[in-house]
Amino acid sequence: MIKIEVNGKSIEAQPGEMLLSALKRAGIKVPTLCYIEGLFPSGACRMCVVEVEGQRNLVPSCAFPVAEGMKVKTHSARAVRARKTIVELLLADHPDDCLYCVRNGNCQLQELAEELGVRQRRYTGEKNVYKLDTSGLSIVRDPAKCILCGKCVRVCEEIMGVAAIDFIGRGSETRIGTAFDQGLNISSCINCGQCIMVCPTGALREQSYIKEVVNALNDPEVTVVAQHAPSVSVTLGEEFGIAPGTDVDGVMTAALRALGFDRVFDTAFSADLTIMEEASELAHRINTGGTLPMMTSCSPGWIKFVEQFYPDFIGNISSCRSPQQMMGAVIKSYYAEREGLDPKKIFSVSIMPCTAKKFEAGRTEMSRDGIPDVDAVLTTRELARFIRMRGLDIRTLDPDTADTPFGERTTAGKLFGATGGVMEAAIRTAHYLLTGKELEHLEVEAVRGLKEVKEARVKIGELEVGVAALSGLGNARRLLDEIRAGRKDLHFIEVMTCPGGCIAGGGQPLGADLSAVRARMQALYTIDHDEPVRASHNNPSVQRLYKEFLGEPLSHKSHELLHTNYAEREVVR
Repeated sequence: MIKIEVNGKSIEAQPGEMLLSALKRAGIKVPTLCYIEGLFPSGACRMCVVEVEGQRNLVPSCAFPVAEGMKVKTHSARAVRARKTIVELLLADHPDDCLYCVRNGNCQLQELAEELGVRQRRYTGEKNVYKLDTSGLSIVRDPAKCILCGKCVRVCEEIMGVAAIDFIGRGSETRIGTAFDQGLNISSCINCGQCIMVCPTGALREQSYIKEVVNALNDPEVTVVAQHAPSVSVTLGEEFGIAPGTDVDGVMTAALRALGFDRVFDTAFSADLTIMEEASELAHRINTGGTLPMMTSCSPGWIKFVEQFYPDFIGNISSCRSPQQMMGAVIKSYYAEREGLDPKKIFSVSIMPCTAKKFEAGRTEMSRDGIPDVDAVLTTRELARFIRMRGLDIRTLDPDTADTPFGERTTAGKLFGATGGVMEAAIRTAHYLLTGKELEHLEVEAVRGLKEVKEARVKIGELEVGVAALSGLGNARRLLDEIRAGRKDLHFIEVMTCPGGCIAGGGQPLGADLSAVRARMQALYTIDHDEPVRASHNNPSVQRLYKEFLGEPLSHKSHELLHTNYAEREVVR
């Protein structure tokens, strides 16, 4: 360790680290706009400039290495004035519509203007005029609100491995756009929403379907049902000031009923259903020499990624629909038949941690006879907005339970919310299907945790199964390249589009740090540890559904409702 002086006080720093990192560790706040922890610093926005003794100019702390004896002033008059000028210049070309903006009250540019005391417009001139891009089913781009920090570009390219957007134009004409400046709908965008998670302003947001849901709730002839994903219950509370990782499942269900939903179901039920089909498919492929490694199909961003960039691996993807789409299918078939309802008069809403689920619900493969299985998808953020619109406070609601028959779940279904969770749930059931015995130790520690690439060898009877659980499509790209090059030791691969899995999906609360994501993951592990039914094949309601309606896993009926096919997609590159 080395010693540096900051604002007259001595702090410790590690040799070679960037100054901003040492300042953050010491609890000294320096504002940033372009900085992304874990990525090589660009120093582009200059918001983090500080004064270093001996340096003629202010230096960007995110890209300036520490040195023994360095003397730093983080909030000198010169540094603060420079930051204030940057904000004033950004605001000079920024729309004055904060009251209408979805990020009002949760905007870093707005927060910096408040922090730096920007109270008047010092720079004026003609503003750039941009066209709003609403072409995509999942994401809306508003270039007028873009401050060119470049964070969305870096996340899309360096973490997700997609590179759907980049800087285009030169000088004052510079902007961020897609190839040939076309709409997101014909770009290589996979709809993951990780760009939204890092955007400091309202330049990127989810395509909202609250209006459509409200209209359905106000129609007395329509039965409106909701399903909520496994991870949403451990993240929604953060929108209302509740500690990260707090499970609000019961009060969330009560809130959905108070909003007017006729039925509230738990997507963890159809996660159990997914495991029954997926584990059966894996066992069938292993026993019959089918295409291996089999790859999970519950993450729609991952599916679109394969279709666009690795179409030769489409046959490796499980034919199972995602839990969202399985739930939508059984609601408009089995449930509609049981309750005597016309599927056309059912409006099915899913509450998801994921913006790509909006795209998935709109795919032609996800409808039958012209009737979509899922009519609208709301993110965790949208649900929080909807709850606030109706004047509800989830902290004061009495917990409630989900409706039968799709409200009963196992903890295996709940694990779907975290990276490695699908793999762990599948191993539990695949072991039972292949050996007829329960897995002795249900916790598969090798696939737990936030590590982005996890591999293991799992003993199932006499068979040693090679498995891998990945999150972040940049990691998936590297593994697929290895398999293309001849790697053959894996049987089953779980891929989650977003780093960390659904608990850090593109529709989750903004501004969460790594400690919050860890708390969310631990909450799911605690649920799994504390509840009695922990394997999908032991879910009584799933067993009943097979007995009364589906027959058995991989039957003709289950293939009709619960499986699908994918095809190569043409994109602008």
